[in-house]
Amino acid sequence: MFCTDCWLIAAIYTAWLIFDWNTPKQGGRRSSWVRSWTVWSYFRDYFPIRLIKTHNLLPSRNYIFGYHPHGVLCFGAFCNFGTEATGFSKKFPGIKPSLATLAGNFRLPVLRDYLMSGGICPVNRNSIDYLLSHNGTGNAVVIVIGGAAESLHCAPGMNAVTLKNRKGFVKLALSKGSDLVPVYSFGENDAYKQVIFKEGTRWRALQKRLQKLIGFAPCVFHGCGLFFGNSWGIVPFCNPITTIVGEPITVPKIEDPTDDMVDIYHAMYIKSLQCLFDKYKTRFGLKESDVLYIQ
Repeated sequence: MFCTDCWLIAAIYTAWLIFDWNTPKQGGRRSSWVRSWTVWSYFRDYFPIRLIKTHNLLPSRNYIFGYHPHGVLCFGAFCNFGTEATGFSKKFPGIKPSLATLAGNFRLPVLRDYLMSGGICPVNRNSIDYLLSHNGTGNAVVIVIGGAAESLHCAPGMNAVTLKNRKGFVKLALSKGSDLVPVYSFGENDAYKQVIFKEGTRWRALQKRLQKLIGFAPCVFHGCGLFFGNSWGIVPFCNPITTIVGEPITVPKIEDPTDDMVDIYHAMYIKSLQCLFDKYKTRFGLKESDVLYIQ
């Protein structure tokens, strides 16, 4: 744009970008209007996506939501916590959700402004520290715990989460005194079909190497076509996604928690997530014999 007649617009936006660079790390600019756009209702109804509340959350506390599973593109996490399409604010009055995503997304002009208006924040220490320590109470930071590594295992009918060695969010919760809330989305893995390469193969090694370089996993997946449901394309399959927000785990504030303390609350979190899965699995298309695999 600097080489066109629109150079002045580009110059003004670049100056604004420099001035506004640290805003995503300081709570962003949440907009109720953007979060309530009508288009998100159509997005919700396509699958459809539902949000189910199981317990009340106190506005006097801060929370870390652990979202599972990642899926290929986190449709459930975005719709439920990045918009008001499923009525989060009505179901949890006084709670402000902040969905954490890759910090690299906030380096992209225009996209960064939209993400901030949706209440979406970078998944880094500075941003989450600010929300849980300098932004009052009633904040809920939503972290997709499995991240890019988990997305490589997502496929229809797969009930596995990457959690066994993910303890950083527990340590953060202890250091800030923020309660932990397990969240599970039934149907998240059914949005796309993915080619899953076996461990040790050349293709899986390439995926992992690219994941380290670019921050997200290059999944090989497909959905349905835009006009014909039985054709291949990038449109997700319209399978229901139901997100269950579980019971909060009360966490004390310990500025420098020991490894043993982190392990105790990590084990409590895993048990709570498994109980949440077992309680609701038969209501949303799974069999009583289906189990949640913790990797």
